[in-house]
Order: sequence, then structure tokens, then C-alpha cells
Amino acid sequence: MRRIPSLLALFLLLGAALPIEAQVQRPQFRPAVLGSGPDSLINRIDAKALLEKGQKDGAVMFCAMVDKNGAALQAWTYRPMPGTEALVEEVTKKLEGVKFTAPIYNYQPVPVLLYGTVIFSTTDAAKVRILLNQDPNEIKEAADLIAPQPVFGADSKFDGLTPPPGGAPIPLTAVVDLRMKVSREGHLQDLAVLAEEAPGLGFAEAAVADFRDAKFIPAFRNGDPTDSDIVMPVCYKPSE
Repeated sequence: MRRIPSLLALFLLLGAALPIEAQVQRPQFRPAVLGSGPDSLINRIDAKALLEKGQKDGAVMFCAMVDKNGAALQAWTYRPMPGTEALVEEVTKKLEGVKFTAPIYNYQPVPVLLYGTVIFSTTDAAKVRILLNQDPNEIKEAADLIAPQPVFGADSKFDGLTPPPGGAPIPLTAVVDLRMKVSREGHLQDLAVLAEEAPGLGFAEAAVADFRDAKFIPAFRNGDPTDSDIVMPVCYKPSE
């Protein structure tokens, strides 16, 4: 009978330790990625249908606001290659209700912005590839790089993309190419404007203001967090 209190105490001790152990086992950083299953973007895009529509080789960029559970709350496409109308339509449609893996920053699930590029190829057979970065050099090399993902909340001051005050005279899409240096700890080390589509309307200044106090899930290369120095095209689209 003396063993019962001892076993009960051990059970209670282990039970109390479970939440802490679960948190220790959670990684410090984990970016939102495509995942698997029917709700994954890579599994939703119909390559065969694109080929039947006459889609040739091409690519389009996208951005998604991903909540802490991995659901895409909002997503938009931009910078399509010429002749990719069918691809843009397919990607835009399939981004609705898409799911990614849950992003983690400092051991906690957080909402993030995810940047990606969808590439359609007809070489040998219709094929779709999705890269989770938009840096032209990384895309050219088809590198296994996940771009840094700005974090909403926690100790990050990132609050989303805010167009310049007053907006544009007419509704338009503006893209600002930012060069970002982000450490493997998720700290922004340098930020500069490289180019601006729709110049002179304040979008470059808005992009710098949006990102300068952000914290990030760092870039991941070949599955590991890494320092990064990349180009990130930031797209501002008018509200529909």
C-alpha cells in the first residue's frame, strides 16, 4: 500500500510537467510552408487543366496572410509573366481557403505574411513548382529557400501592409522591391528600397515604415534557419 502514494505523486509530477515539456519540444522557429493534404496549394493547382487551356511556361508571385493555425485569411497574386492569364486565374482561385503549416516564432504559434512564387512548366509533362521566396537569384537557382516571414504580434511591431496616406489618384497595384537582411534569430539588420512600381506616390516610404520594426521567422535554407540577404517584392493592392 505504501507504493500507491509514491506512484500517485509521480503521476501528478509528470502530468504537471507535460505542458512545459511540450513547449520545449516545439521549435523556436518554424515557417509556414505548403504542407500536405487536399488543402495544400501544391495539391490544389490543376496542372493538367492548365495544359488543356494552352498555358505555356510561366510564373506568378503571391502573398498570403496566414493565421497562427496555418489558414490563409487573405491572399493575392502579382507580377505575372506575360501570357499567364490561365495560371493567374488558377492560382488566385486555389488560394481561397488554402492551408499552410502553422508558423512558430519563439516557440509560439503566430500569424505571418508568407511570400511565394508559382512556376508552371510544360517540359516533358505539365508540372507545378512552388518556391516560398521571390528573390530573382534564388528563383533562378530553384533554391530550397524559405524567405523570412514577418510576424504579427509577439514582440514584432509589424501590423500588415498600410498604403500611403491619401492613396493613389486611381486604384492601382504598386510593388516595392525591398532588400532585407534578416539574421537567423529573426532580427532585421538592414532594409533598403531597390525599385518601385508606381513611383512618386509614397509606396516606397510606406513599405519601409511597414517593415522597419518587424520581427521575422528567419529564412530557412535546406531545412535550417539561416542569415539572409534577399529581395522581397512587397505588393500593395487596392481594396476590392
